[in-house]
Parts: sequence; structure tokens; C-alpha cells
Amino acid sequence: MSAAVLRLAGVRKRFGETEVLQGIDLTVDRHEVVALIGASGSGKSTLLRAINLLEPIDDGQIHLGDEDISDPRADADAVRARIGVVFQHYNLFPHLSVLDNVTLAARRVHHVPRREAEQRARDLLDGIGLGDKAKEFPDRLSGGQQQRAAIVRAIATDPELLLLDEVTSALDPELVGEVLELVRQLKAGGTTIIMATHEMAFARDVADRVVFLDHGVIAEAGPPAQLFGAPQQQRTKEFLARFSGWTPSAP
Repeated sequence: MSAAVLRLAGVRKRFGETEVLQGIDLTVDRHEVVALIGASGSGKSTLLRAINLLEPIDDGQIHLGDEDISDPRADADAVRARIGVVFQHYNLFPHLSVLDNVTLAARRVHHVPRREAEQRARDLLDGIGLGDKAKEFPDRLSGGQQQRAAIVRAIATDPELLLLDEVTSALDPELVGEVLELVRQLKAGGTTIIMATHEMAFARDVADRVVFLDHGVIAEAGPPAQLFGAPQQQRTKEFLARFSGWTPSAP
């Protein structure tokens, strides 16, 4: 078994005349946290959707473990069962309780017995301070609580890879911290994560590697201290300079 959880080689995606991904090469190792940064429209969300087979690619290869999941013969549902995904908006089923939301995939997709699935779900919810919300419906939770529940739902089946797409962008500022703290806990527990984020300070503190996407191209990638402290590319410097008070300097 390859040490890499994910390998992308020459991945291209076009919408009409616009090539949104222009030959992406990226490898993500087990237990690694990779932060994708870049302006809106740079291709971050499209890349995550391509990895989860929600967007068919036009060229290149995507390997999840040792399987070429970009092969047209790949079973998309079986692939998605191996990947956890959380989007900007929580996408919890409003007619299901938090507990039922969290256990749904385990019971229906992975055929875990209800009692076992619910015990794991309660343990996870207890661990993030939502144990008392297990029987509540999503509309009774705050935005931060809903997003944390959505993340717990994504990890309840022990996915090989967790994709986080701007999971704090729809939250009020005071709720951002509680969601980011959960991501810190997941990193500490060894979860392999690719996260698209505009939270630069968080990317610097938590990611093992930062990838700067610019118009569908990886313009620069490296450890956070290097990319944020001493970026090599002019486009990276310009992007970081847009953030108020951000002046790249030696770490």
C-alpha cells in the first residue's frame, strides 16, 4: 500500500472556455494536513469536488491510495464512501436529528448496526461538547454547532481522507473559533485533511503544508513557515499582502 493517501497528476478541468484547473500535481501523505489558499475563483472548490468525483476531470489522474479513481470504470459511490466531505453550508438533513444525521452513512452505506453507529456518534458528539444536542434537530443549533455536527458526520465512518471546503466562511466571526478548534483536534488525532480556507493564521498554525492556487495553477507550495514567512513567488507575496496588516517576513 502506498504511503500517499492521495495523488493527483496533471489534473485539468474546464468549464466552457475557462480552464479552472490547469495541470494540478499534488500528493497528500497519510496524517498530513494540507491547506489550500487562494482568491475566490482560483480553483480550490473545484479541486475538492474533483477529488470527491463530484466534477469529472478532463485530463490527468487521481489516485486514492492505490486506486485510480479517475478511471471512468471506478465506482463513484464506493469512492465517496472512503472520503469525508464538509462544505461551506452545513447540509445537515433538517428532518433528521443530529444523531440520525451523524449515523446515516454508517448505517446505510457501511451497514454498521444502529446500536454500534449510535454509540460511536454519541462518543464523537460528547467529545466536541454536543452530546446534549444528539436528539435536537439542526434548526435548534447555532451555525457553529451545525458545522461541527457536519464535521462529526463526515468523520463518523473513519474516512481515509477528509475534505473541508471553506467550512468557516458561512459562520459569524464569534463561531469560527469553535469549528477551527475541532479541526485542530482532528489533526492531533491523525486525520488526513485537505482544507480550502481563507483563515491564513489558522493555515499557518495547523497545516503541515500550504498550497497557493492561482488561476488553476499551483503557484507555490511549502511548509507554512516558508510560504507565509518568506514566499518565493511574486504572486504569493501579492496575495498575502491583500490581507490587512499581513507583511511577509522571515519566520
